Amino acid sequence: MKTLLIAALTGVSMLAMNSALAVERGGTMTFARYDDSNLVDPVYADRNPDIWMVTNLYDTLLRTNADGKTIVPGLASGYAVSEDGKTISVTLRDGIKFSDGSAITSHDVQFSLERAMNPDLGPWSGLMGSVGGVSTDGNTVTLTLKNPDPALISILATFNTAIVSKAAFDAAPGATDQEKATALFAPGTPVSGPFSLKDRARGSTMTFSANPHYWRQGEDGKPLPYLDEVSFIVIPDDATRILKLQAGEVNGAEFVPFSRVAELTADPAINMELYPSTRIVYSPINTRQTRADGSANPLANKGVRQALNYATNKDALVQLITHGTGKAMTSPLMASTTQLAHDGGPLYPYDMAKAKELAAAAGLKEGTEITLTTLAGSSDDSTLFAALQQMWTPLGVSLKVEQVDGPTRGAKNRSGEFDIHTYGWVNDVNDPAQVAGWLGYYPTRKAVGTGWNNAEFNTLFEASNTEIDPEKRSEQYKSMQDIYADAAPLLFLYETPFAVALSSNVNGYLQTPLGNNEFSSAWIAK
Repeated sequence: MKTLLIAALTGVSMLAMNSALAVERGGTMTFARYDDSNLVDPVYADRNPDIWMVTNLYDTLLRTNADGKTIVPGLASGYAVSEDGKTISVTLRDGIKFSDGSAITSHDVQFSLERAMNPDLGPWSGLMGSVGGVSTDGNTVTLTLKNPDPALISILATFNTAIVSKAAFDAAPGATDQEKATALFAPGTPVSGPFSLKDRARGSTMTFSANPHYWRQGEDGKPLPYLDEVSFIVIPDDATRILKLQAGEVNGAEFVPFSRVAELTADPAINMELYPSTRIVYSPINTRQTRADGSANPLANKGVRQALNYATNKDALVQLITHGTGKAMTSPLMASTTQLAHDGGPLYPYDMAKAKELAAAAGLKEGTEITLTTLAGSSDDSTLFAALQQMWTPLGVSLKVEQVDGPTRGAKNRSGEFDIHTYGWVNDVNDPAQVAGWLGYYPTRKAVGTGWNNAEFNTLFEASNTEIDPEKRSEQYKSMQDIYADAAPLLFLYETPFAVALSSNVNGYLQTPLGNNEFSSAWIAK
């Protein structure tokens, strides 16, 4: 076996010792959310308000560091991968417990992983599709794979493989697994994460209380979390969330509109945080030879797609839409915070002369009509349309707008009944395979609905999914990104951060690049 990760270091650096002097324990942090959680369960969480809360209640075998890329030990002290990449052995920490004091055992892990890989449960089983079976021997859990899977280590640090109590599930009421999971989203349920659920009023409030048996140590050498409780208040209106924060009624507010960032940054009572994210904003371009109505599609020509990208001033859009908080995409397939993202500099930097040259070479006719499908009621989409309409006029493009609701936009993407439409993405897992498969791999969803089908890209993607040599996999991803950038099946736009405003006395809170809200290391200065 080839050992890839050993037990976490037990020594404490002098820096950590010095910073520990400032840490204060106790108290309640009140956090204003834009939406409530419906079901915080590793297998059934399928909305961001659910997914981003899972790891507060349920720990994973491995964890992702704050950078969103580095994998570190979690409930497992280490793991090993066989030379052929088809066996992964995970060693559990000694003495780990659920919040009720019962031991977390390899049987709980086996139960949890088998739930995660069951195709009849939840939407995420495909992430464990390479696993053929799970077995246990003492505190060792072994995953036998059908084929090598370089993404699987990252999946073991992802919410869907978090560890639940087998005993609690066995005892829970309900005829099905989902009924049992729903029943267990309740106060008193034993959990493996840093907090347990204390109370909840659906659609309104929710409170987490500290897990007294949590294993991870804080900077002061005592178990996390520092807080006694985290109290959540659901406030859908952006302005109201901010007013509550300014009035001192809450300690934090998420999804701050970018238009308010500068104002809140200037407020000495508030720490305005812009956390790096994996969110990208882009527009799929229909690359099919004909439109849905049977007419010729000018966007089938790569030169036209490249011309539109060069004619799009991304820096101006970043200022207009994100108020300077975002940045132009540098990888065509993913955010720069994603593993294996190749930073080739800004994609298609604004160059009207180059855009006109490409448009002319492609035979783009003066007055060519192109329709941008946007979300009705979205101010960002409205701003984008107005800007693109002006930017593309020198190319002879007559840009029209079609405003639809979310379900209609999704249906048009699936059917190919669009020219270009607005879209966005945030990674769910700490591996590029998910986003690359969505955006570029034709069999997944016709390359995010664009109809772009490149045999070389598809072959590289398939090979990368079983390539366990990191250097070779990195080379495969660089090639995929080069191919995709040249083909330009998207209008490559910008990345945005997660904007969270906190009271100035809040320390240690983190929103990870995947979006997870991390309260375990948060503390409040008295």
